[in-house]
Amino acid sequence: MKSGKAVGPDDIPVEVWKCLGDAAVEFLTNLFNRVLESERMPVEWRRSVLVPIFKNKGDVQSCSNYRGITLMSHTMKLWERIVEAGLRKVVEICEQQYGFMPRKSTTDAIFALRILMEKYRDGQRELHCVFVDLEKAYDRVPRVELWYCMRKSGVAEKYVRVVQDMYERSRTVVRCAVGQTEEFNVEVGLHQGSALSPFLFIVMDQLSEDIRQESPWTMMFADDIVICSESREQVEENLERWRFALERRGMKVSRSKTEYMCVNEREGSGTVRLQGEEVKKVQEFKYLGSTVQSNGECGKEVKKRVQAGWNGWRKVSGVLCDQKISARIKGKVYRTVVRPAMLYGLETVSLRKRQESELEVAELKMLRARKSGCRLSADNPSLNRHLIVVEGFEYLNESRSHVVGGLVLLVGSHKANGF
Repeated sequence: MKSGKAVGPDDIPVEVWKCLGDAAVEFLTNLFNRVLESERMPVEWRRSVLVPIFKNKGDVQSCSNYRGITLMSHTMKLWERIVEAGLRKVVEICEQQYGFMPRKSTTDAIFALRILMEKYRDGQRELHCVFVDLEKAYDRVPRVELWYCMRKSGVAEKYVRVVQDMYERSRTVVRCAVGQTEEFNVEVGLHQGSALSPFLFIVMDQLSEDIRQESPWTMMFADDIVICSESREQVEENLERWRFALERRGMKVSRSKTEYMCVNEREGSGTVRLQGEEVKKVQEFKYLGSTVQSNGECGKEVKKRVQAGWNGWRKVSGVLCDQKISARIKGKVYRTVVRPAMLYGLETVSLRKRQESELEVAELKMLRARKSGCRLSADNPSLNRHLIVVEGFEYLNESRSHVVGGLVLLVGSHKANGF
């Protein structure tokens, strides 16, 4: 567990256990063994603080535009990580799930979707994609259904009871700028900010076991679901099956945020409906942070990446323009903050020379940026060795090899038709 995290109600940071070294290991081992044996965790671990974080979009006075983050005991989070390690040994997650899985990432899912769309564009065939959004996914998870999915996944009853104990009698307070509420019970949903919650959520994939298609026709990244088909009627039918399977178990498909995209759309191909309501039709969609366009272009995505790079640059310009800081440190900061933001997801697209030039020009402007009388010269070879983003193209090529290799293993012996 990383240091510097916000503490829970007990005010004991993880740094305390790190400082105690072997003594902490022995103490925590005994404590966790007792909790596992008794299936009862300390009362102090059941308390948490809920902090609403604005999503930076929509009305600031609307509660739906806030994401709640739960501040929990760090010792409790260590216990959750141990439980998660035990669960991962026995639970087999479906291949269509890319979220919170070893050797899988957002770029794998983005690349699989892009290459599928490209194949259909090249073949002049229609491809219909629905991007399903689950309304308040983490907050709406019915705990009874979670226990059902855990048992169906082969989790031992003892571990089911241990996880149930984590959620029994849990209480929280809401902390905001004007103060703190009274403590109240939390009886539904998963803990936001919990170390175990992401894995518990993907265990809920058992609810869609009978309706999932092979990847890339169905792809999931936690609550981000993509359904693809060769016909509008088929994708509409699949969407209705997903809606029924999820909503009968207490989840809810968002009618306003679920969107539909068609590749190589023919005139009069129509749109998709969900329970009689027309699903919003789009020409581009921001999938896992990367803009996917139905026409296959990536110009908008490159511009957004350049803007993201500049946003990262501004956050650390105080470091990059400080003459007292060595070029080596500046280079490390640049490669850690600016380059990942600028190049995110670009390993999944084929960049034209013009688009590569946009990235090069953006970098040269950054190198020439002035602040407080400081100038980062683009003609300084020593500095360029540390800051040069053009080397990022080599980084992109290396990333592409990993993404393609992972996709080949994923598709394997069950290649999709036309994929």
